[in-house]
Amino acid sequence: MIRTYTELSKLNTLEERFRYLMLKGHVGIETFGFDRYLNQVFYTSPEWRYVRRKVMVRDNGFEMGLQDYPIAGKILVHHINPILIDDITERNPDILNPEYLVCVSHEMHNAIHYGDDTILKTKTLVERYPGDTKLW
Repeated sequence: MIRTYTELSKLNTLEERFRYLMLKGHVGIETFGFDRYLNQVFYTSPEWRYVRRKVMVRDNGFEMGLQDYPIAGKILVHHINPILIDDITERNPDILNPEYLVCVSHEMHNAIHYGDDTILKTKTLVERYPGDTKLW
């Protein structure tokens, strides 16, 4: 199943979005193994940095793009569909397409990869009121 930001954005709650993105992986299983250098080269490329900024602006620094869940701390841009070695070596354009990317916190990123929904209990809706500001 190919997941998209368009489909994700139709889901209204944090729980629904988490379930849509959840991968149910296992801690300790490496994605790239000895070829991990490839993903490090990719994540430091100018192309990645450009699209990363674009996605952060689109999502406004909110958890999975949900307006009431600002990310405190570092914002990660998560590939909605896991990338593979071939995606990098063959320059698959999908890995730089904002339609397949979303902003998440480090904790949410790990929860998505390992299927741990306990983070949902710690995320609370932020009450907003006229005139409040919070820079991210």
